[in-house]
Amino acid sequence: MGDESSLSLPELEDRIAILRDNIRQLVEQAAGASGERNEERVADRLSQQNEELERLIKERDSKSK
Repeated sequence: MGDESSLSLPELEDRIAILRDNIRQLVEQAAGASGERNEERVADRLSQQNEELERLIKERDSKSK
């Protein structure tokens, strides 16, 4: 998404927490989604959020070493 390398450790931690909350909300939406189109949209968004989370965690881990 953005340039995570310019974020401080606390900023990375905040973004990671936000993404985890977004993922939790998307999982709840997926459970209540009806219709193939809604399910597909939620699944796509969930995949994007997970990818972003993985990038931020890697960046955080490399900064904390």
